[in-house]
Amino acid sequence: MAITLNNGFKMPIVGLADYRNEAEVGEALSEAFRTGLLWNTDHGHVLEACKDSLEKLQLDYLDLYLVHFPVAIKHTGVGETGSPLDEDGVLDIDTTISLETTWHAMEDLVSKGLVRSIGISNYDIFLTRDCLAYSKVKPAVNQIETHPYFQRDCLVKFCQKHGICVTAHTPLGGAAANTEWFGTVSCLDDPVLKGLAEKYKKTVAQIVLRWGIQRDTVVIPKSSKFERLQENFQVFDFELAKEDMDLIKAADRKYRTNQPARFWGIDLYA
Repeated sequence: MAITLNNGFKMPIVGLADYRNEAEVGEALSEAFRTGLLWNTDHGHVLEACKDSLEKLQLDYLDLYLVHFPVAIKHTGVGETGSPLDEDGVLDIDTTISLETTWHAMEDLVSKGLVRSIGISNYDIFLTRDCLAYSKVKPAVNQIETHPYFQRDCLVKFCQKHGICVTAHTPLGGAAANTEWFGTVSCLDDPVLKGLAEKYKKTVAQIVLRWGIQRDTVVIPKSSKFERLQENFQVFDFELAKEDMDLIKAADRKYRTNQPARFWGIDLYA
């Protein structure tokens, strides 16, 4: 199953999240929907960064290229994915590059045929609105954290109203990884979700992914285990009843599990 983007291209409604390992996956992408991410250190080097990704992935073009975070930080070399800190241990933000400048450089990638679609990631309503105002090529996607504990209905509906596909990069709440990295709580342990898993004879993860799909969002769970990858695609043989969708809606805690401030020394979402 696929969702049609605002430029007519189709994107799978369930995908696989794969970060920072472009060289390793390049040979496996001949039939895949190929997405790249512009890292924070490359906002002033968009063309070079995109070409670097294409070279590592052994591709001529990307189906989708996203601005990973709405912040430019000190450049450390094209394709580097570190997060340099200043002398105070705070993310070294580059105040000379605006998000508008970055976006117009992204638009140039489309005109050059290097990417088919461009989008944003981790943008809130106001940053998304601004992007819509200054863009010539509208963002096709906003990739955000959203799951039953962090539903963000206003942002999701705003994007969908304006033709921007919402992709959930943390559709399971980060599960064990975010618990380990950020000390956060996973929605997969929620008793309501466990009860629904028993009712539908599915795993909790499958219930959560199905909920995301029925919200008309794209879900890209991340896993390195083959059996989990298979399980994540087994979500098209059932449908959650409205009363169960309402149960999950009531579980919202407005609880962000992905907290880069722990490493960056600054809360970009403040």
